[in-house]
Parts: sequence; structure tokens; C-alpha cells
Amino acid sequence: MAAAPDPDEELLSRVARGDPAAVRALMARKLSRINGLAVRMLGDATEAEDVTQEVFVRAWRQAEHWKPGVAKFDTWLHRVALNLCYDRLRRRREIPTEAPPEQIDEGPAPDRNLEAADVGGRVAAAMARLPDRQREAIVLCHYQELGNIEAAALMGVSVEALESLLSRGRRALRAGLADMR
Repeated sequence: MAAAPDPDEELLSRVARGDPAAVRALMARKLSRINGLAVRMLGDATEAEDVTQEVFVRAWRQAEHWKPGVAKFDTWLHRVALNLCYDRLRRRREIPTEAPPEQIDEGPAPDRNLEAADVGGRVAAAMARLPDRQREAIVLCHYQELGNIEAAALMGVSVEALESLLSRGRRALRAGLADMR
């Protein structure tokens, strides 16, 4: 069975030729998903913007060298974003600090309008506590809405291994957020 054609192939060839409209179209098509991936992996919007910018710089540089049929461009883009996120996460662990980081206030929100933000913060904190591979699996499947086969390929694991990571990650999230029920 032949692989499905890459939906980004024509757009990428236009980017390689320097077509400004193609660059804008590529950014419109991919920016929010890549930035969302970085925000969820890093838990920091400013760092996520830096990663997103670097991903698109690399895509622009890679466009003229892209070989259609080798891999889907979207898969490559996600892999670059994940690698950049992991680089930043590794650097965070390597930097000693004199004072402990500020702790997120997990108490009840002072105003009902802030409840959604509180829940979002709690979920983000619970996600941040997951092991990197479990967080990556959950982000790819639940937030990026990739199928198990594509997410497993991106992570370089079998579908069964991905499902195991998802199961353990979901269990850890349920346990970490049990008081919210």
C-alpha cells in the first residue's frame, strides 16, 4: 500500500522557492499547533514562543532540501519541536538556583470567574509532574490530536509502548487531580 501524499508538499516547495504567500500559509496552518505543543511540554509561554520561532526558522532553512516521500513534513515539524523542548527541559535541570522556585498556589480561586484558569493551572502543573515520555504521549495524542500510530512513530516507539505510556500518564493525572472531582 502506497503512503498517502504529504498535504504540505506543494506548499513546502513554494516556500523553498521563496514565495511569501506560501510562508504565510505555512505559518497559518502550523503555528498554533506547534506553539501549543511547546507550551504544554514546557509550561512556559515565553519559552514556547522561542521554541516555535526556532522550529519555523529550521523549516524555512530545510524547505529547499526537503525530499518528498521520505517523511511527512508535519511529523518532521513535530519532532523538531519536541527535540527543542527536550533541550530546554534538560537545560532547566542543569541550572542550579539559590532560591527554590515560586510554588503555584493550588488553593481555591478567589473569584468564580478565575475557576477555569485555576483548573487549567492545576492541569498544567499535573502535566509538568509527569515523566517526560508520558507527558509527550499525552500531549501528542490528546492536545495535538494525533492518532496512536502517528504519535508512536513520532516518539520512536511501538503502538503498544505508546498505549502503555498513555495509560500510566492518565493514571498519574487522575491521581494528581483526584481532589478536583
